[in-house]
Amino acid sequence: MSRLAGYRKQFAYYQSLGEKTMAQVPDEGLFWQPNSESNSIATIVKHLWGNMLSRWTDFLTTDGEKPWREREAEFDNDLMTREEVMEKWKEGWNTLYAALDSLTEADMEKTIYIRNEPHSVEDAIIRQLAHYPYHVGQMVYIGKLLLAENWKSLSIPRGGTKAFNAEKFSQGK
Repeated sequence: MSRLAGYRKQFAYYQSLGEKTMAQVPDEGLFWQPNSESNSIATIVKHLWGNMLSRWTDFLTTDGEKPWREREAEFDNDLMTREEVMEKWKEGWNTLYAALDSLTEADMEKTIYIRNEPHSVEDAIIRQLAHYPYHVGQMVYIGKLLLAENWKSLSIPRGGTKAFNAEKFSQGK
């Protein structure tokens, strides 16, 4: 598997965790904030959307912090419906994948800029691969807070490690 394919696979994994979380959470739960200093799932999605559009639009040719980005507005709680949240979610990921899928292995050592700081293409990808899971983890945690004992695990459920590992190790390499 190429590096780019590996990075795409990791992005897709975290995208799926976010989607599985939002699928479990009732509509009103998307907008719930644990406290005034915390973000709702909807706000986190809006921030990810803004970041993805800025970072991945014209990825190789313009600074990743676009002049048109309004980062502070990403934290305004103005999304009102699940449909609006999911529209932003999909647009952000589609922008990321369009850019990622256009890259070649030869592009990995090129230099791009984020906030006027130089990054190799690979470092810029890794930067986003650290940033997005950080926020997806926040979404998952909010989902767990909201659903408590009704939460359906997105990985190995508690008490299930032994059975999970036995099944995995019974398969060939």
